[in-house]
Amino acid sequence: MRKRSVIAAALAAGTLAALAAAPAQATEYSSPLKIKGVQYDAPGPDSNRCSGGNAAAEFVTIKNYSRTATVNLKGYTVKDATGNAYTFQVNHYLEPGDYVQLRGNRGTESDARNVAYRNNCNFIWNNDRDTIKLIKPGGAYADTHAYTKSGNDRDGNGYISFHG
Repeated sequence: MRKRSVIAAALAAGTLAALAAAPAQATEYSSPLKIKGVQYDAPGPDSNRCSGGNAAAEFVTIKNYSRTATVNLKGYTVKDATGNAYTFQVNHYLEPGDYVQLRGNRGTESDARNVAYRNNCNFIWNNDRDTIKLIKPGGAYADTHAYTKSGNDRDGNGYISFHG
């Protein structure tokens, strides 16, 4: 009996050690909409003035990765780690393979130009680290990514790609 309990304990410890050594897996959501990438650090010195600033050069790209389904962005929300948020207010249809860039500054949502503006000239994405959340109208996550400048921006250009 003692042999069996020693073997069982050794096996359990080995299983736990193997689980602890396994790399962390990213959560993959079933939504066809994904965060393709983020220009978290706008080129040039940061200036969040609505006129002459560069807040519009900071953006997150959301892409429809479905091969067949068109997705309406109306009601989807993009949030950062501290709760700054933008909710798409009008119908904005993404055909399969289509994308939209959600930018800072003032403007409107435009299917023709694949752009939406947050109507806020303040920067939303932190230059050192942040988390980007894409949330469906019902509150479920469509996609989320955390980044750090030192860990994810290998070439230092202020842009990180998450999905090809």
